[in-house]
Amino acid sequence: ADFLDATELAAELLGDAIASNLLLLGFAYQRGHLPVSGEALERAIELNGVAVEMNRRAFALGRLAAHDPAHLARLRQPVVRLQRPGETPLAELIAHREAFLVGYQNRRYGTRYRALVARVQAREQTVTGGEALTRAVARYYFKLLAYKDEYEVARLHSGEAFREQLAREFQGDYRLRFHLAPPLLAHRDPLTGEPRKRAFGGWMLGVFRVLARLRVLRGTPLDVFGYTAERRLERQLIRDYEQRVEALLEQLDPDNHELAVAIAELPEGIRGYGPVKARHLAAVREREAELLAAFRSRTPRIRAAA
Repeated sequence: ADFLDATELAAELLGDAIASNLLLLGFAYQRGHLPVSGEALERAIELNGVAVEMNRRAFALGRLAAHDPAHLARLRQPVVRLQRPGETPLAELIAHREAFLVGYQNRRYGTRYRALVARVQAREQTVTGGEALTRAVARYYFKLLAYKDEYEVARLHSGEAFREQLAREFQGDYRLRFHLAPPLLAHRDPLTGEPRKRAFGGWMLGVFRVLARLRVLRGTPLDVFGYTAERRLERQLIRDYEQRVEALLEQLDPDNHELAVAIAELPEGIRGYGPVKARHLAAVREREAELLAAFRSRTPRIRAAA
């Protein structure tokens, strides 16, 4: 089996993750898995008439990934160095995420984010003078706060950025179809237990516009989506993270600082939706228990109490 992070490659080298499909096609072709000639595939890209140049480059990069991965790695190095989130100035990182959360919910939500990050920054400066823990909280507290619920899906698909992306990628007469699994309507697959997606037409753009405006209801008693198990879990994860970070700050010292950073970064492993997210969360909680045990064993106050 070959493993290739096509989404990351496409985003870094072509500027759009959607090119990952053609990148994988090129990889499969180069490996000899497609009973179609390269000329025919290139011609199909041309005849399709959509983002032709980008798709040609994606196909070529996929072939290169299969033929000479070392060469591809050299192409990636300057892009990764420029885009690596860890090299973004911390103040810029925090400001960008705070602004996103204001648009996601409201000003108070953004202030909630800024306040916890500021407490972490002040404490870390006192203890170590560094910023690794602050950066971790800035990234992963944001990730938990900005969970992608029905309101956020609607906001992203009804915004100007989405319309601009459609205009860049498609021309002429086309139709939109959205594949969704609404929590109140979706049936579960009897084999996998996961919600089945259904196709909805372009009329959903109007629904998205209305639903995006209703995000003020998020987390209130009037939030009809908020009563599902997944939404309750997401809100609980935010509260748990806030409490965990506050506890880390109380016991933080130079000896356990590195472990505190690892604990703050644990939400990185919580991915996907529904049952997929539940499986990832179970693994993260196991890892959290291990790290917390190590963190406490390196905390002088706890050792003294023992």
